[in-house]
Amino acid sequence: MESPALFKSITSNLPGFQTAVYVLAGLACAFYVVRPFLSPLRPVPGPFLARYTDAWFLWRVHRGHVEQDFVSLHRKHGSIVRYGPNRYSIKDLEAPKIIYGHGHSFVKSSLYRSASTPELQDWNLFAVENPKVHSQLRRHLQSTYSLTALVSYEPYVDECARILKQRLEEVSVAGLPIDFSHWLQCYAFDVIGLITYGSRFGFLDRGEDIHGVISAIDISLRDSSQLSMYPSFRVPVALLRSWLSGGKSGFAYVNNFAQLNIDRFRADSKTATLESDEEAGGKMESFLEKFLQKHEADPTNFTIMHIFAGCGANVGAGSDTTGISLSAILYYLMKRPDCYQKLREEADAVQPSQNKEFTFHETRDMPYLQAVIKEALRVHPAFGMPLERVVPEGGATIAGRFFPPGDAQSKVSVHCWVENRNELIFEDPDDFRPERWLIEDENKLTLMNRHWIPFGLGTRTCIGRHISMLEIAKLVPRIVRDFDFELQEKPDESWKTENTTFVKPQNFMVTVKARNG
Repeated sequence: MESPALFKSITSNLPGFQTAVYVLAGLACAFYVVRPFLSPLRPVPGPFLARYTDAWFLWRVHRGHVEQDFVSLHRKHGSIVRYGPNRYSIKDLEAPKIIYGHGHSFVKSSLYRSASTPELQDWNLFAVENPKVHSQLRRHLQSTYSLTALVSYEPYVDECARILKQRLEEVSVAGLPIDFSHWLQCYAFDVIGLITYGSRFGFLDRGEDIHGVISAIDISLRDSSQLSMYPSFRVPVALLRSWLSGGKSGFAYVNNFAQLNIDRFRADSKTATLESDEEAGGKMESFLEKFLQKHEADPTNFTIMHIFAGCGANVGAGSDTTGISLSAILYYLMKRPDCYQKLREEADAVQPSQNKEFTFHETRDMPYLQAVIKEALRVHPAFGMPLERVVPEGGATIAGRFFPPGDAQSKVSVHCWVENRNELIFEDPDDFRPERWLIEDENKLTLMNRHWIPFGLGTRTCIGRHISMLEIAKLVPRIVRDFDFELQEKPDESWKTENTTFVKPQNFMVTVKARNG
């Protein structure tokens, strides 16, 4: 009881105390209001609220369409727009090279911290900010993601593609609409389970969200995006969710799944195989097996944490992004029946038998397939957040404007959705037009390829992009060759999406009919 009395005594003996408080509060408010107008970047346009607070960005992230908001901002205001007091999105031909190019020292901002927890920050390829730590971690893992390593993963993809085909044939007989995006995500999950652990999760067996894994990842991604400005809240929120689930969340299931497979490989030195190994003709090795071999050969430099980091990244990011990309490709093909038919004709010419898989080598020699994939990933890249970086010491001039250095001064970004819709590079940027990639103008193709960024930019390009392209390139021609689909939407409608870090379709409803069936 003494403290309030003491405070009252002090304030009563200081007649100017309240006045001083009001003056200080007024000065603080005045500084907060005036500060943006003292910045050398004050002319940069953007939402009014974004001059003073990150609340505009947070609100747009919460609404789930922030990628469209960025596209609209640039179309309204031009090459540089602000989305926070010191956050700037840039649409300029030279910006990607300046910000993300090799040898440049723009590091990831704190925006990425919410994608991990503090103790795992340096083990998360996506979230780690320190370039040296990232480089070391990537160097340990990258050989298992290389193009040359794809040959050993191809039978895994074939196994899951066969199961998906069986499920679609069953759906075709039933004649009922399905959420195609869900089945494509089930395919992506089971492929990544096989490639990573040598065992399928089992999503394709009944199309169910096993132990809530898909839901857990969706919730985690939503938390990550909505807490991006306040990463310190990530841990308590994650702990709260774990407590509410009784420790039986989807992530707990995935962790247990990983540990069981590690124990299995350690108990049995023989390579894990599928029943179709002999038909596939060759040794099949999962990521886990390759990682364990690295660990046994050099346990000091390739630790158990490297194993969990590599496997966890596959499941956490690889399943969603590949499922979304497959949905985008097939959705836009269905919206353009002429493109669907053209791809089918190419698929028939390469592999007419419906009992045959497409090899990855064959798909690389299918120009229209490659054009379709590139165009769909241009129109709908899976990642939906700005690729934010901190301007380094000395500042930087981008798009004709100087940006002061430091986290408190300037954070700059190129957004995948903005870059892939740059009218200076892609004519009619909102249109799905695969033919744009089949032109003979080499200079134009070089320009488009340089600014096609669905997998990110520079040294932080998605390490799993080759795995994703393997899953996509082998499945799409097979699906198009063997099935007819009808979208359950009106011709003038478009599908609904939600951006929770990845831009995920919400209503990709189709009916399926087996071809010639």
